[in-house]
Amino acid sequence: MGFLKKFFRNVFRDGEVPMGASSFERLSEEELESHLGVVRYGDFVLTDAVRPSYDLHVVPCQGYRHDTYHDEESRTSVPVLMGAASNESLFEVFMDLLDPLGVEVDVVLETSHNRESRGHTDLYREHIDMPVLKSILYDYEDLLLNDGCTGIAVLNPGIPQEVQFDEHKLLIVYGEDLTDYERVFNERRIACNDQIKFITEAEHVHSSSDTYLDQFEELKMRLGMDSMSLSMH
Repeated sequence: MGFLKKFFRNVFRDGEVPMGASSFERLSEEELESHLGVVRYGDFVLTDAVRPSYDLHVVPCQGYRHDTYHDEESRTSVPVLMGAASNESLFEVFMDLLDPLGVEVDVVLETSHNRESRGHTDLYREHIDMPVLKSILYDYEDLLLNDGCTGIAVLNPGIPQEVQFDEHKLLIVYGEDLTDYERVFNERRIACNDQIKFITEAEHVHSSSDTYLDQFEELKMRLGMDSMSLSMH
């Protein structure tokens, strides 16, 4: 397990896996390396950011589903679309999903590069023009696709709606009336499957590197977030 501990960080849906329950625990380094090298599951191709559990409790696949986010504090519920797209179209789907948000948005960068602390840090930037944001994001496409410690959310508080491209490279949309976003999924031939399970719903591992950390710092500066830490989660 030295390879796994050195280069990968276990992330579990509930934050904990009972001792002896991890599918990675008794693997040889050869078995581990072979599993982590698998990028294609049928027609679905993973980015380099995450890998599923060795026992494939959830097999990665393309699709989206309807969900609901429950805010316990305000006792409100918000409609959600959750989707996964194959690597070859994933970034363009994300960019298409930004269009319904309008011409001026806020941006949140999420980082969990600091492995000494559990959870992640959010950095916030208000009021950026969508064409400017898209131009910057295209410059960092490799980071956003393949770094398992970088996530981004783009939101328009005036609508309010939010598009999240998280560390697991899932596409998550929050807000009332998500018709325009559902249309994007359908136009990109990402089918609705309300029974679909995502990689976050089972044991999985994230991948990152010092190179991606450096690129994250560059992106943070390009977006004007160098000293604006919002919160820790």
